[in-house]
Amino acid sequence: MALTGIVRNGLALIGLAAATPALAVTELQWWHAMVGANNDAVNRLAEEFNASQSEYRIVPAYKGTYPETLNAGIAAFRAGTAPHVMQVFEVGTATMMAAKGAVKPVYQLMKDAGEPFDPARYLPAITGYYSTSKGEMLSLPFNSSSMVMWVNRDALRKAGLDPNAPPKTWPAVFEAAKALKGAGFTTCGFSNTWVTWAHLEQLSAWHDVPLATKANGLDGFDTSLTLNGPLQVKHLANLADLQKEKLFDYSGRYDNGFGRFTSGECPLFLGSSGSYGQVRNNAKFDWAAAPMPYYPDAPNAPQNSIIGGASLWVMGGKSAEEYKGVAKFFSFLSDTDRQAKLHQTTGYLPITKAAYEKSKADGYYDKNPALEVPIRELTNKPPTENSRGLRLGNMPQMRDVWAEEIEAALAGKKTAKEALDEAVTRGNTILRQFERQANR
Repeated sequence: MALTGIVRNGLALIGLAAATPALAVTELQWWHAMVGANNDAVNRLAEEFNASQSEYRIVPAYKGTYPETLNAGIAAFRAGTAPHVMQVFEVGTATMMAAKGAVKPVYQLMKDAGEPFDPARYLPAITGYYSTSKGEMLSLPFNSSSMVMWVNRDALRKAGLDPNAPPKTWPAVFEAAKALKGAGFTTCGFSNTWVTWAHLEQLSAWHDVPLATKANGLDGFDTSLTLNGPLQVKHLANLADLQKEKLFDYSGRYDNGFGRFTSGECPLFLGSSGSYGQVRNNAKFDWAAAPMPYYPDAPNAPQNSIIGGASLWVMGGKSAEEYKGVAKFFSFLSDTDRQAKLHQTTGYLPITKAAYEKSKADGYYDKNPALEVPIRELTNKPPTENSRGLRLGNMPQMRDVWAEEIEAALAGKKTAKEALDEAVTRGNTILRQFERQANR
């Protein structure tokens, strides 16, 4: 038996330690930004993992919005109190990569822990966003979505349009908006949430044109913006013309305008596929989801969409035993049945090909066709340098700059070309500031 000494009030008390102490459970902290039903899903996953084995215990903790969670994680790392796993939204990817020593790449984590790991199992349009140019996965995709066009089928019927054949091209959307206005939808023919995601980021990927050099920043922080190309300028000019007659009507920079679709005001609406639950619960009309429109004269359109949502990053500075537990948790999350169930209960995309195939085999999309639309978009064609995703520094700040310039064009204060030229100039300033910080 071993001896243990405990000092109390200056006196040494000698006790006997058990010869065979119970093995301590290794706790693993998981910080996230999920609320409501999605928070319930996070807690359920943690409970299921904890019940599946006795060595590790996942402890989930809600840390606020995506930006708040990211900021909390960075501050905690600097203080030496970072969690083991942190959920980070997709536009925080560059920030995580630039935080030297703050993260342990997933591909390295799984290799060191001896956990089976094959990146080819995952949907490439999702993993490309979170991988190096060599295909090395930096973080594990968790809750992924893409952009679709939500359609009010009753409104199309009222306008004399085929509710079973939503417009596929941008010219067809523009014509449909005119018909909808004639049918009484006078304040909004079509609109969108997340204006830069819809009309710059997704637009560029869907048409296989670059948003920035260096594969949209995935191949290096020394990237420069190219979002003022002919296609992007043409599209913004079209939106500005349509805004004058309310055929298109701006709904803000973020996602708080989505109620304009579910209320029935805007019959065609570009928005996240992750809004499925909101549509299902609030829309009092016949609705559907359709792929994003494209310009038919664009040579490679439609290409593939890019993702939104978030992934799980492993923080640096932990022990080998802790990393072994995180690796086991990631294997647990990637299980085919579990991924299929998570996809089917939350509406988020399955991250593995097998989970997608299982959902198809289960007949899930026959009853819920809207949720297969984003998957078909993401897998429409193999990703190119223009459609793997984007990794630009200080992206939340960048999006506000781009949105400000788009707003100026829609208000008639600038031409589309002037607005996007200025978006490039201002955005490149932000990129150079980030690059300097990243290279310190």
